[in-house]
Amino acid sequence: MRICRFDDNRLGVVTGDGIHDVTQTLKELPTWTYPLPMFDPFIAELPKLSAAMERQARQSAPKPIDGVRLLSPVASPGKIIAAPVNYKKHLEEVLAQKELHHGNLINEIHKAGLFLKATSSLIGAGETIELIHLDRRNDHEIELAVIIGKPTRDVSAANALSHVAGYCIGLDITIRGPEERSFRKSPDSYTVLGPWLVTADELKDPSHLAFTITVNGEIRQDANSDDLVLGVPELIELASSFYTLHPGDVILTGTPQGVGPVRPGDVLLAKMDKIGEMRVNVGTRK
Repeated sequence: MRICRFDDNRLGVVTGDGIHDVTQTLKELPTWTYPLPMFDPFIAELPKLSAAMERQARQSAPKPIDGVRLLSPVASPGKIIAAPVNYKKHLEEVLAQKELHHGNLINEIHKAGLFLKATSSLIGAGETIELIHLDRRNDHEIELAVIIGKPTRDVSAANALSHVAGYCIGLDITIRGPEERSFRKSPDSYTVLGPWLVTADELKDPSHLAFTITVNGEIRQDANSDDLVLGVPELIELASSFYTLHPGDVILTGTPQGVGPVRPGDVLLAKMDKIGEMRVNVGTRK
């Protein structure tokens, strides 16, 4: 199933005909009193809601995809976890270009570990990346994004994929400079997820996904998840050995070579096998 959020927090199922509004399903979610849960309530209940969503989708007239504003398919992730330099050629690229490393010590992922991005940086494909610090280079980075589906702690790589709710395309926008990664990658709108979530039962193997990103029609990054240093199972194993992962937590798996600058007015087109494509506009903070 392909699941999206759109317009005024509507919930949709995406088919070849368009987007079917299944927002009524959200009435079946449990309610909580303060303090609120540390996970995304919809992702946590997704296995129970899937049948009802499919029924409602059959009863709902489709809306054209290009006629709605796509939001992040995950509304309330507790954590956004990111994997630095997880493609060998990107590591070589960063080490070779001073404007990328700025004198920082760049380690391969086994030594660097993972880092966190602010959840307030999250937007969807129908929203605008609002660049800041335009005196510095702001770069695009396309990544496979993994959405955790159930509480996960100390899981082995062999069992890790059974903890995944689904996948989407991720954009990790980055301000270049000497500061820590999480600081430079966490401004508002610097994490884009979309265009929708493809559930894990529909995308069983995330290790053979070709993907590209173009900027104003120019191909910048063209790679395959085959080339990940740590694949999705290994990343989940590593992350869950440090954190308890909760439903809706996002793991950005790393970007390949070809990162480059984006500027206000640019249009990004990101495509990924078995997921789809999303067009994202670049502007400036208002």
